[in-house]
Amino acid sequence: MISRSLVPAAMLVLLPGAALAHPGHGEAMGWAAGFAHPVGGADHVLAMVAVGIIAGLVGGRALWLLPACFLGMMTLGAGGAIAGLDLPFVEPAILASVAAFAVMASCARMIPLAALAGLVGAFAVFHGAAHGAEMPETASGLAYGLGFLAATAGLHAAGLAAGLGLTRVLPRASAAPQDA
Repeated sequence: MISRSLVPAAMLVLLPGAALAHPGHGEAMGWAAGFAHPVGGADHVLAMVAVGIIAGLVGGRALWLLPACFLGMMTLGAGGAIAGLDLPFVEPAILASVAAFAVMASCARMIPLAALAGLVGAFAVFHGAAHGAEMPETASGLAYGLGFLAATAGLHAAGLAAGLGLTRVLPRASAAPQDA
């Protein structure tokens, strides 16, 4: 069972060019550009869908807590970048989030919910910093932010659907996490 669940995780980690979402966007304007940012890079898509998958696999409070934690902490990270906070290692942390979320998905039912939420939130700060660093300083910046939040929520929803579907086919051999 564990070896079969690690194959998709390894594929996500080894995906070439996973951190390509950030450089070279050109001018970013408005909601559509904000919406396109997360869906335009494999690193963001994989990480955000993985958060939904993890939440779906765990179930219960995780269904809303993990996506909400990601969205909230991503917003804080974006706000920090807009305010001029230069967070180090943003791109490596985003790439690491893809690997970490893949591993977390493979053993999500064994990790306490508080730990899942903490890790999801910590990585979300880096995703938000990347989004915020590219947010325009014009009035359309708010629209851009709402766009990337909407895209992120949509990617989480797709992951939730996948995670809930996986719970129907995966055996429940592992213990449920402690709801802390």
